[in-house]
Formats: sequence, C-alpha cells, structure tokens
Amino acid sequence: MSVHKKNCPVPFDQQPLNEYKALRKSPLFECSTTELSVFVTRLIFVFSVGITLGLAVTLLSINPSKISLGSIISNVLFSLFSIEFLLIRLYLGWSYVLKRLSSASIFYEESGWYDGQLWIKTVDILTKDRLVGVYQVQPLVVRIRRLLIFTSLTIIFLSIFLALMH
Repeated sequence: MSVHKKNCPVPFDQQPLNEYKALRKSPLFECSTTELSVFVTRLIFVFSVGITLGLAVTLLSINPSKISLGSIISNVLFSLFSIEFLLIRLYLGWSYVLKRLSSASIFYEESGWYDGQLWIKTVDILTKDRLVGVYQVQPLVVRIRRLLIFTSLTIIFLSIFLALMH
C-alpha cells in the first residue's frame, strides 16, 4: 500500500500512509489499536502498577500506622496522572497522523530542516489516505479523547476531594 517514488516525491518514511503503518507497529501505539476492553485492561494494569509502586514508596517513607486516606488518594492521583500522560502521548501521535492523512497537501523535508517542500496529493492517494484516516485512525482518536476526558474528570474530582479533606 505504499506510494511509489515516481508518483510521490515525499521520502518513504514521511508519507502519511507509511507514518500510519510505523505508528501502528510501535509497541506503545499498538496497544491502543486493540479492542476497547483489552485497551482499558492494559490501562488498568498500568494504573495498578502505579498504585503498587506509590504505596510501596509511601510505606517505606512513612510509618505504616500514619498512612491516611489523603496519602492513598495522592497515590491514586499519581497513578491517574501517569495514565493521563500516556493517553496524551497516544492522542498527540494519532492526531498528527490523522491530520497528515486527511490533508490534501503534505509538507516534507528532503534532506534536512532547511529544505522543506510541499506536495499536493493526487486524487487516488488522497482518497486512500482519507479512507484510512476516517475508518482506522479517527475512531482511535475519539476513543482516546473520551478516555482522556474521563481520566481528567476523575483527577479533578479526587483533587477537590483531597483539598476539602485538609
């Protein structure tokens, strides 16, 4: 599915469809392409690891009898922030590829930052790129955005609760 050099002057690794394929193969981004239940399970695993590490550090640094609800909520917030940063990274990566796939023109660098060019996609390439963008990438961006909103609202709620406790 890659574009041949005679049709496209854009270097192979800067062609939007090839950027999509490379992103899809990378370990971090690959997990976001799985079914929603599998993806959420992996996020819960990351959250659990964060909670475990946070509680271990808390137990080692504070007398176990002095652990309060506030320190537990702080550990939960730490774990939620790690999930939030992960989701932001996924969102930015997929959004960039979606923008490149949807765009009718592509900015690319031939050999370095100083010699950028602009290439207008042919109708066939634009159609193919937009189909991949709409049916493959956009649902991922929407899913990640919803998870980001849910995680952000949870962080806000817990932060307010923690502030009211003090």
